Amino acid sequence: MGEVDSHQVHDKSIEAWSQFSGRISGEWDGFGADFSKQGKVIELPESVVPEAYREWEVKVFDWQTQCPTLADPKDHVIQYRSVQLLPTVGCEADAATVYSSDERKVSVENSEVNAFAYQSSGSYVAVWQKKDDLIELEYCLINPQDFESRVRFIQRICVLNNTEMELQGIRVFREQWYGPFRNGDQLGGCAIRDSAFASTAPMISSDIAGIWQGSKAVTTFDTTNTGIFRELLGDETQKSVRDGENNVLLPKQLWFSFEQNKVGETLSEVGWLLDHGKAITSSCLFSSTAKLKEISIALETIALEHVV
Repeated sequence: MGEVDSHQVHDKSIEAWSQFSGRISGEWDGFGADFSKQGKVIELPESVVPEAYREWEVKVFDWQTQCPTLADPKDHVIQYRSVQLLPTVGCEADAATVYSSDERKVSVENSEVNAFAYQSSGSYVAVWQKKDDLIELEYCLINPQDFESRVRFIQRICVLNNTEMELQGIRVFREQWYGPFRNGDQLGGCAIRDSAFASTAPMISSDIAGIWQGSKAVTTFDTTNTGIFRELLGDETQKSVRDGENNVLLPKQLWFSFEQNKVGETLSEVGWLLDHGKAITSSCLFSSTAKLKEISIALETIALEHVV
């Protein structure tokens, strides 16, 4: 009986990865922007802004982006490129020029990947070791009401003396699925269904203030549980109290937080308010010695709004 159960678990895991790879693969285009750890949007370098914009004193904060992604449905391998395109004036789709391309591969052989936790929905969390003292937390949250819409947050974190973790800044991408994988052949241009977002108004704190609860899928890390690839499982009930004050508020109903608790652990969290009273959130918990302890993704609803 135990053998049958283990086969069933293994089959479910294979099926979950296959579903994940199908949902994550394809051409994801949209817009991306950098924010300070206080949530202030960072203007694009003047050198990349078209002269016409400079003459009109128009400030540019968003990159048009592409993220062609291909996951192997049978093996734990994903490859994707985050591409930033130079800003253009008007609808110059054919003139789109690549400014930068950050190619990443997630596999057991890649020593840059400390952890990769995923859900069959297409959401994932990756922990990247960029340098000895620099890690990146990449959160990719799929809209559970629309699998062709997602947000990616990348937090850059400096680790000092293997104990203190300090947030350097955050990059945010709002992306939509435009079709099967074509390795970035199509340059979005005027076909992009979305618009620049970085300089629009941030969400208001009262929208997330209150008591939230929902189901949390989680994976934990310790000395006996060291595999890179983890399916986020379970439906633990999570209850969170948010006052809006300890969260950094971003445009398009997005937020993040990064703080230490009383025992020296560091908790990173990102969130996306989908509509009033519903949100998808994700978090990473690190020990007082900067070791990864837990990754989770939760679907939450507000149970009691904050009363002023």
